[in-house]
Amino acid sequence: MGKRRVSAIDAASEGPTPVAPRALAMKRSGIGLAVLSGVLVALGLARGGDSPPFKMTAEEAKLLDLTNQERKKKELPPLRTSPRLFQIARAHSANMAKQEKMEHILDGKTPFDRMKEAGYPFVKGAENIAACKPAITMAQIVEAWMESKQHKENILNTEFTEIGLGLARDKDGQIYYTQVFARPQSKD
Repeated sequence: MGKRRVSAIDAASEGPTPVAPRALAMKRSGIGLAVLSGVLVALGLARGGDSPPFKMTAEEAKLLDLTNQERKKKELPPLRTSPRLFQIARAHSANMAKQEKMEHILDGKTPFDRMKEAGYPFVKGAENIAACKPAITMAQIVEAWMESKQHKENILNTEFTEIGLGLARDKDGQIYYTQVFARPQSKD
């Protein structure tokens, strides 16, 4: 049976640039997972939810449903979809698949950098990622995230109101998952 990696990275900042991350790793069988969370003072950009309409894939809809089912178990409101966060998550999954790396920081960019570049002003943001063979189900991915303290905290965080999701396959069929969580800066 293959290895499952779980790693967590926390980053927080008092300004627009996160401090150096701290990493934690533990082994699981068959799935690679990682989490990144942090607080960032939002920049004066356009509001997070303002984007043209988009369509979720069937896989993304299933992952959203599984994620919101976990929130419902704790009587939390469902996360709303954000087209910008979906754009960010989809691009990151595609980049991980292209490079065949499950990493929060690719090409020198953190999830926070990607959110800022996409024009998504946020007060708080986080990212869960995973990589696995196609035989691993989405329910198993979510179960593994829920068994990891930091992944679970991201999924159940009451401060997050929006989510973006992405899935991409590498040349060998391995699937790379990204969940981007955020609370957008208010329009005030």
